[in-house]
Amino acid sequence: MPQTADDMDAVAVRTWCSLALEALGREREAIDAINVYPVADGDTGTNLYLTVESATQAVEAVFAAHETGTTVPVAADAVRAMAHGALIGARGNSGTILAQLLRGMAGVLADGHDADHLRRALTRAAAAARQAVAHPVEGTVLTVATAAAEAAGRAADDAGTAAVARAAYEGARTALEATPGQLAVLGRAGVVDAGGRGLVTVLGALVEAVSGRAPERTYVAVPATVVPVPQDCAEGGPAFEVIYLLEATDDAVDRLRTRLDGLGDSLVVVGGDGLWNVHVHVDDAGAAVEAGVEAGRPYRIRITHFGADRVHPHTEPVQRAVVVVVPGDGLRGLCKEAGATTVLARPGEPPASGELVDAIRRAHAREVVLLPNDAELRHTAAAAAEQARAEGVRVALIPTRAAVQGIAALAVHEPDRSFDEDVVAMTAAAGATRYAELAVAERQSWTMAGICQAGDVLGLIDGDVAVIGEDVPETARNVLDRMLAAGGELVTLVLGEDVPDSLADELEEHVREGYLAVDTVVYRGGLQCAPLLIGVE
Repeated sequence: MPQTADDMDAVAVRTWCSLALEALGREREAIDAINVYPVADGDTGTNLYLTVESATQAVEAVFAAHETGTTVPVAADAVRAMAHGALIGARGNSGTILAQLLRGMAGVLADGHDADHLRRALTRAAAAARQAVAHPVEGTVLTVATAAAEAAGRAADDAGTAAVARAAYEGARTALEATPGQLAVLGRAGVVDAGGRGLVTVLGALVEAVSGRAPERTYVAVPATVVPVPQDCAEGGPAFEVIYLLEATDDAVDRLRTRLDGLGDSLVVVGGDGLWNVHVHVDDAGAAVEAGVEAGRPYRIRITHFGADRVHPHTEPVQRAVVVVVPGDGLRGLCKEAGATTVLARPGEPPASGELVDAIRRAHAREVVLLPNDAELRHTAAAAAEQARAEGVRVALIPTRAAVQGIAALAVHEPDRSFDEDVVAMTAAAGATRYAELAVAERQSWTMAGICQAGDVLGLIDGDVAVIGEDVPETARNVLDRMLAAGGELVTLVLGEDVPDSLADELEEHVREGYLAVDTVVYRGGLQCAPLLIGVE
């Protein structure tokens, strides 16, 4: 039942989420139909629904934890759960912005849930959303959110929570109806902003949650039926939408924003306290994922191709090849069996760009996917790709940083699908794979894990020393435990030439006993491979 108390306590937050999800479910298709900005891909309503669904599930989990007792959660628990659920489940440009709006509100409502706190929460939310968008545009959900906050601020000082919520709703609705006059693409299509309409729907649910009465939905500028998207609204722009969750520091995210802003548009980075949701539209999906890898640990990577009309399509099947840099003969054989052209990386002698260009030429393909499998080869591989493109070859460089990422990408390679779809799938597989390797310290030195002595076994995770051990089995187990603590479904082990098969058996058993539903695959790397390479997908 709707909340009737004039208060934003935990029950009201729960009711708000439930009503918002129900309302977005009713209006999802109509909102999808008017989605022409920033990309006319017809999914804004769906993305908002999925974002609120995640927020609702998080709030329900908080209440479920109290079922055995006689108390209900406090408001702070509910609003923080709502914000966190929206953050980890945000979909699309609109869902990501909504997650930041909810996070901004939660930061205030966690300290109090009366009318004044709601008023300040809406103001904080609108400001936080604008800060999260690299290039704010008027006539969008940002405009609607600002109008809602300003209207709430104009409510009488003695107004209750329901009155403040209603003022915000009315202000948002008025602003929504004005969006076609603020953004040319909306005016040409004859629609209001889809994200703004979704926010009005969410605010309408808030009114009902705190007052017990749903507001009249009379915003006539919103068409109730599906409308065709004009062709001029659907053309141009980057080819891919890239979204991922990212564990990173504030400083690293500041650098990430700058880099992603140079790669594409529709950049929105939301979150804080070490966890972020990153959204951007780019032509080079691999570069966007690589930027996340450099900033921290990206996961739940989603890459969406906007459609063949936004890229250079190949409608007929074409010859395609994969060129892979490998660190050992064993992996070389494995990749050749999978149909790839290989370049062997000799210890201390990384391949030059000329070797990579020669490998691309040997592949005799019109389309080539290049997997460097080493962070140090990024610029070398980019130079080789540019030279091959100048020779008429279509090259996609996926910035794999380790051999196990290359294996993951190669495993999902399907030459029968379109080039863009294949690159998207391979990039996502590589980006979802954390990597580690074992090495033997040659001298005493300082590391991220402390001081190591010559002969110590070092466990490097994502390029940094994370574990110092006395032998390979113990160090490998510790590295696996650290990696699997963050989750995983598949462990890949690549054994060096001098490593016995018994180590693989021991590590497989360790994973099987400690981590349910995690599979393990084992490969032989050969002579030049490190003692052990580890991948976790």
